[in-house]
Amino acid sequence: MSTLLVEIGTEELPADFARLALPQLEQLVSRDLQGLRLSYGMIQCTSTPRRLVVLVEDLASATADLEEVRKGPPAGQAFKNGVPTQAAAGFAKRCGLKPEDLEIRETPKGPFVFATVLQHGRSAMELLTDQIPEWIGSLQGRRFMRWGEGERRFSRPIRWLVALLDEQIIPVCLDGSDPEICAANLSRGHRLHDQAVIIPSAGSYVQTLAKVGVEVDRQKRGTLIRQAIDTAAAGLEACPDCPDDLFEELTDLVEAPLLLEGAFAKSYLDLPAEVLSTVMRVHQRYVPLYRLNAVNDPLALDAKSSLLPRFLCISNGLAKASDPVRLGNERVLKARLADAEFFVEADRSLASIERRKKLAHVTFAEGLGSLLDRVERMEWITDVLVELLDLSAEISVQVRRAVHLCKHDLVSQMVGEFPELQGVMGAKYLLAEGEPREVALAVLEHYLPRGAGDTLPESESGAVLALAERLELLLSIYAKGDRPSGSSDPYALRRAGNGLLQILWSKGWRLNLLALLQRATNHWSKLLPHLKVTPSTLAAELGEFLRQRMLSLLEEAGTDTDLAQAVAGETVLIDRLLSDPADARLRVDLLVRMRRTGKLLAVQAVVTRAARLAEKGDLPATVLSAAEVVDPDLFEKPSELEMLKVLDALEPITKDSSSERYRHLADGLIAGSEALAAFFDGDQSVMVMSEDLAVRANRLNLLSLLRNQAGVLADFSQISG
Repeated sequence: MSTLLVEIGTEELPADFARLALPQLEQLVSRDLQGLRLSYGMIQCTSTPRRLVVLVEDLASATADLEEVRKGPPAGQAFKNGVPTQAAAGFAKRCGLKPEDLEIRETPKGPFVFATVLQHGRSAMELLTDQIPEWIGSLQGRRFMRWGEGERRFSRPIRWLVALLDEQIIPVCLDGSDPEICAANLSRGHRLHDQAVIIPSAGSYVQTLAKVGVEVDRQKRGTLIRQAIDTAAAGLEACPDCPDDLFEELTDLVEAPLLLEGAFAKSYLDLPAEVLSTVMRVHQRYVPLYRLNAVNDPLALDAKSSLLPRFLCISNGLAKASDPVRLGNERVLKARLADAEFFVEADRSLASIERRKKLAHVTFAEGLGSLLDRVERMEWITDVLVELLDLSAEISVQVRRAVHLCKHDLVSQMVGEFPELQGVMGAKYLLAEGEPREVALAVLEHYLPRGAGDTLPESESGAVLALAERLELLLSIYAKGDRPSGSSDPYALRRAGNGLLQILWSKGWRLNLLALLQRATNHWSKLLPHLKVTPSTLAAELGEFLRQRMLSLLEEAGTDTDLAQAVAGETVLIDRLLSDPADARLRVDLLVRMRRTGKLLAVQAVVTRAARLAEKGDLPATVLSAAEVVDPDLFEKPSELEMLKVLDALEPITKDSSSERYRHLADGLIAGSEALAAFFDGDQSVMVMSEDLAVRANRLNLLSLLRNQAGVLADFSQISG
């Protein structure tokens, strides 16, 4: 058994490329080694900023011989009087044999000619010579480039290639590279030395590079970085602000991680903590340090009580150069913070209400006017939401003021430089100008949630404003004809739809979303006549879009697919689903609990048996009362009357509005199981499909009513056993 090493040496790779390339590389190697019939042990794919690496342990030196039996033509066609025919000769030639080497074997369809073909194994060296260039050429990523005069494309120019099978160099050359790259046993060390490093064998690769200052194991490098950050922060009695995306980027930016501690002037703590943190994390890849047990106030105007005037930096330099590198980073940060300070002062010199007027000069999207036009559409939706949600006068005043000012910071200098701070700076500027804290908080929260797993607005004003923002986006972008498709969603409409539903669910607000969409699409058709909007069509499209978003959210939350379909699938009327999205979530949660406790099977048994026969009737699914569709005078057995009693007991529950109605409905359906059993079985059972058409229709209506009443909870036909 051998060890395979492939190292693709490049110029500095983008930090995100390794995270995209390594899973691809592992999949390619595993798939192709299996396809080549080369047995292998563990595959390790790792990287540094200048290399992608594959290490395969316990690789077979060659493939085993393969004996294959191939079936040919019928014996009667292959041989005539014992003499091979042209059919036999052709089959033998295709198999690399002589006609006399063929065998005749009996099969269920009679005698056929068979050939036993021996395919000799090939050496791993021979196979890998062809395979390695294919692995490199199959990698995909963003922003690939060509270099020199060659046609080969890669994330960055390939400068060297190591391909070893134990100590042997695999004779690989990369066509289309300029200059031509051929495999050797020469790697490179740290970029500040860049001397050639001889790799004696594939098995000694990691240790050899470690001796010249390169930690090639990405996972180990990440562990070293995390430990260094945590240790340094603990020594400063601080909490490091190093989210996963920054940590992953730091891991892919260095080959030999070296932690440095830096500082900045305390005067910059007069800036908001979010400004300082954004400058350090997003623009400089530094780790900000928060004070232990600091109170997190999202509207705080300065960072004096939250941040330390220090930061951590993961350097790729040499230890002996730590001091000049640290000073250099401090100078760069000072310049960036001075810029931020200037932007804040410039923004504060202009009132937010005046800045709002500048939105009229910024286009929102083609055909949809300016950002100010968008804000005015949001104001209209906010008024409708205030009306439909029956909010208090205090909340109504707050949210109307907030929506009026919510986008003013989009034309501020700070957000122009740091787009990540939109909403954050707008809220802080408003608070500094004397606006109520509730108004500022609503402006801050109306961007929430920003994505999957993000927090939701906590204040009612913030939640209403967030709903208005997402509804306006969906209505306007759909009105101009754009739709999300596949992986393309430039306006983040799916995220907007998800956020809309998540907010309604979290607040438990009873909002007739379909009625709102119908009302809004009529208004949009008048606001934007040049887009030639058909209100009913637009409302229907948005309704189906939100149905898909609801299904997606439920399944992402771990809901079984059949339960999600039973509440929000295509068999459920859209007006039933969107007349109260929070109600749909209540029903899903109840079904999940019922499945967990075993009660769902009992309800299914009742409903499924009734629904199967109810399909033969013609009672509309919306009928819930027996009053006008069931005639007791047509009853022939006591079991029919007992069924009617069950339905009469369930009817008020189906029309109830209490939070416990669905649990009571489920309990009522379970309680009705005995009446249904008597209806179908035993000495009091009835023949539903009676020859008397009036009696038959009456009995089918009984069963249809049970199906309809159960349908208030879910479409049980979608639920698996």
